[in-house]
Amino acid sequence: MFINFFYELKKAKIPVTLREYLTLIEAVKAGVASYKVEDFYFLSRAALVKDERNLDKFDKVFGAVFKGIESIAEDGTAEIPEEWLRKLAEKTLTEEEKAAIEALGGFDKLMETLKKRLEEQKERHQGGNKWIGTAGTSPFGAHGYNPEGVRIGQDKGRHGRAVKVWDKREYQNLDDSVELGTRNIKVALRRLRKFAREGADVELDMPGTIRATANNAGWLDLKMVPERHNKVKVLLFLDVGGSMDSYIRLCEELFSAARSEFKHLEYFYFHNCMYERVWKDNKRRHTETIPTWQVLHTYAHDYKVIFVGDASMSPYEIVYPGGSVEHWNEESGEVWMRRLLDIYSHAVWLNPIPEKHWEHTGSINVMRQLMEGRMFPLTLGGLDAAARELRR
Repeated sequence: MFINFFYELKKAKIPVTLREYLTLIEAVKAGVASYKVEDFYFLSRAALVKDERNLDKFDKVFGAVFKGIESIAEDGTAEIPEEWLRKLAEKTLTEEEKAAIEALGGFDKLMETLKKRLEEQKERHQGGNKWIGTAGTSPFGAHGYNPEGVRIGQDKGRHGRAVKVWDKREYQNLDDSVELGTRNIKVALRRLRKFAREGADVELDMPGTIRATANNAGWLDLKMVPERHNKVKVLLFLDVGGSMDSYIRLCEELFSAARSEFKHLEYFYFHNCMYERVWKDNKRRHTETIPTWQVLHTYAHDYKVIFVGDASMSPYEIVYPGGSVEHWNEESGEVWMRRLLDIYSHAVWLNPIPEKHWEHTGSINVMRQLMEGRMFPLTLGGLDAAARELRR
């Protein structure tokens, strides 16, 4: 019944065995999953996935194979999703109308006003310019427009203007088994080997020894070559979620190659800017985080640090306490960036946004200043330049 599902999992390189598949079928026949898609999803995931690193790939395959199958209420009726109704009232403005809308005047003023609105507002609002609502020009709400605001009740950004986002968002882990998809990326990552392979002449060169011995009339002539090992230690910090969703494939390619290239590699996720905590698993980023102080005290100063992110955010997220879009940070992102750079002198920032667009984004210019110009585009030339910088 689910043989196509099994083959698609194998095609996605998820290590699923026939025994596990038969166990799933037996469980279905026994009624373990009843008739709900959600129950079958958790049952099949428990039976077929043995490693958390394969959860994202499993979700993609499950969604593709069982696309369109949904549970139907017993009465045969279905409710129109709330987000559909919200879209009907979505605010659409011309560029001239957008230019006429003024911001409140700074982060502190925005937060102070939001606090007042939360205390005063008693009912739902739509289309206005003051209250928390939808489809208006107020700084607070969803599906409207304001040059600086707090996004509340909207699944994703539309204009990239939100200073804070009060919605729960789920980010996916980067897949470290992705095969490199373009020749340029392959060639660029080979440049990283310039500082990845070092060692003394201590490893036996078997083909060279055989040739030298044959040329020496059978007398043994040992040949040695440099041992191929990674002396370089790397800390990789990956920006995930929000505007970085557009660059998932590119970052997966880089991440996959880095995992295979560097023996001493530690990676952590962050969102937009470095703050007081990072995490290793995006599915558990709200419950299982790692204090940034712990990272600084765990990994020695000789680690080379690579940040990967578009650095596209509200400048408040970098320079203001409380500026993070997702939580209240007691200290600004700038403070944490300086702490990192004070310890790790060999550090670069790789930006997937084309370099010609950097000057148009204020936060990118702020981050470039913090990095003292060590920001490079995520291109062949950019990786080459970053490798040279890390070797200095």
